Amino acid sequence: MTALCIAAAQTCAIAGDLAANIARHLQFMDRAAHHGVQCLLFPELSLTGYEPTLAAALAQPAATPLLQPLRDRARTLGMTTVVGLPLRESTQTEVRIGALVLHANGDQTVYTKQHLHGGEEVFFAAGIGGAPLHLGGEHIALAVCADFTRPEHARLAREAGATVYAASVLIGEAGYPADSHILQGYARTHGMAVLLANHGGPTGGWQAAGRSALWDAQGRLVVAVNGAGEQLLVARRTGEGWQARVEGLVAEGGADAA
Repeated sequence: MTALCIAAAQTCAIAGDLAANIARHLQFMDRAAHHGVQCLLFPELSLTGYEPTLAAALAQPAATPLLQPLRDRARTLGMTTVVGLPLRESTQTEVRIGALVLHANGDQTVYTKQHLHGGEEVFFAAGIGGAPLHLGGEHIALAVCADFTRPEHARLAREAGATVYAASVLIGEAGYPADSHILQGYARTHGMAVLLANHGGPTGGWQAAGRSALWDAQGRLVVAVNGAGEQLLVARRTGEGWQARVEGLVAEGGADAA
């Protein structure tokens, strides 16, 4: 079994402020690289916040130059990074919920949310998913929030060879027990680790639960963030299994993040 180091960035987005959120993402990326992370996962729509009413105005094409600092940093650090952004290409009018994969070699690929929550269809069109990530011998399948509520999504990921199921989400306190139970069940049923990256603060009128987590391929909880706030969950797998830690980041003003 090859060594693998993955991480979930539990962030508190500033609604609609792409520049500020990009700057915070860069800080998370630098911190993750300090721990040797190979793949860093951010929450759903992490670069804008989960703001459906703002999505049409904020939507960008996948090749937007606004993300060049993130692409450059991913390549410099040698760390594949998955960020969330509303996407709209010039040839279409629909806005999709995107997860942009900034690869360590400078390439970029896109995953778009396949299954929408009730009400999201007013603001977004359903996407088509995307290819898994390949890190050495590992296959990391992506999911964006409601995708994981469809059992076939995780099943098909495992049948395609996924060893890790990585979900970028917005989950509130009320929904967290049921949703985390679903993800834990996928780990146990399909024999793949499951990584959850949740928002750490209020966004789009929702109070996110935080509590980003990792379950191993037997469905055992390896680590979970203790509540909300900005945190970095780092998980490393060796031949002896998974080891993980959670740490806060230093806020821009110098105080420790919650």
